[in-house]
Amino acid sequence: MNDASEVAAAPVPPAERGATRIAERVVAKLAAQAAREALRETAAHPAAAPAPRAGGSRYPEAHVSLRGSATPGSGEVADIRVGVELDYPTDIGARCRAVRNRVEVRVRDLAGMQTPGIEVDVVGLYSEHLTAGGRVR
Repeated sequence: MNDASEVAAAPVPPAERGATRIAERVVAKLAAQAAREALRETAAHPAAAPAPRAGGSRYPEAHVSLRGSATPGSGEVADIRVGVELDYPTDIGARCRAVRNRVEVRVRDLAGMQTPGIEVDVVGLYSEHLTAGGRVR
């Protein structure tokens, strides 16, 4: 055998193969999409997702901070904060748990990252019963 075929056939240890780095903004987009999915599934009427507020909304919105894991070889850790607006009345705690769980699963499955702390901030509540002036009909 020649030297080239021996080099090509030799397995490279995983630690020497390199790594894929996923940007914070990509993880933030994954988290925001997962939050949208969870909110849609937990809506009072799942067939009809809540209508967006007048003037549109930028939520759900996610902010991510990545750091290395304390355990070597276990990848990065993502600290995630997701802001959501909820229709009201609703079970706020259940909807926040659903968002947290979905974000955790999606980020772990799609980005391979641990998510020990996912914070869900309810930045607003809205009701279809509100008029343009903010009064209840």
